[in-house]
Amino acid sequence: MRLPTRLLQRKVKSNKSDFGRIFILAGSARYLGAAVLCAKSAMRLGAGLVTLGVPKSLNNSLLKIKPDEVITLPLNEGKKGYFGLQAFKEIMEFIKKIDIVVIGPGLGQEKSTQLLVRKLVKTINKKTIIDADGLNALAGYLNHLKEDMILTPHPKEMARLINTKVSFIQKNRTEIAKSFAKKNKVVLVLKGHHTLVANKDGLLYTNKTGNPGMASAGSGDVLTGMIAGLLGQGLSNYSSAKYAVYLHGLAGDLAAKEKTQICLIASDIIDKIPYALKRSSNMPA
Repeated sequence: MRLPTRLLQRKVKSNKSDFGRIFILAGSARYLGAAVLCAKSAMRLGAGLVTLGVPKSLNNSLLKIKPDEVITLPLNEGKKGYFGLQAFKEIMEFIKKIDIVVIGPGLGQEKSTQLLVRKLVKTINKKTIIDADGLNALAGYLNHLKEDMILTPHPKEMARLINTKVSFIQKNRTEIAKSFAKKNKVVLVLKGHHTLVANKDGLLYTNKTGNPGMASAGSGDVLTGMIAGLLGQGLSNYSSAKYAVYLHGLAGDLAAKEKTQICLIASDIIDKIPYALKRSSNMPA
């Protein structure tokens, strides 16, 4: 797959604001690493500025493990180590100066966190990507979704969203992806073997990159960050999802050649993003 020219050519007089100001609401007491993986992959794929919103009590721990380039925004908590409605006003005020919002990686499923997610999704009028526990919070609340939001479920999350069994999802992946995207007017990334990307207009991309070694903790968080990175650089929601899925799989294939599928971990995928980008664009090494 050849990448869009606009991704590969940057104007000489550019600044970080030209390539996306991204806010990622992620992490909890048990899943802080998911937030880091998402933020790091967004930066690696070209985002101009990434701010990671985390529960206030976790900020000091995050400072020890996050990439130096990522900014943190400590936010008021519900239960210690988890988001609650207490953070809503802070978030809404902060994202006035943000282009892209990501909700979900590692949030956990505390009731207070789910209430916050639903209120944010219902209120936000920014380009938004919803992943992981952000999706779990929306089961039964799909009426909160807005047009062109990007959803990135794996089969189990998809099953929760439409109240069915994973086996049904796996047997009807194409039909479900297309119908869900059209009905809810969103971009849907249905992850798995041959990940599907569908939009409200009936477009469907079937990805052929990737390997079983990528079925490992954190791989989905990396993909979400990559989508945000491309979205921040001006690609459409559908194109951002499509190219990110392709590059994510290709980076995983390159990592597997070096590490083997068995030894592949999510951070290996991030390390191979530049090489996947070069291969897809014929950029010089």
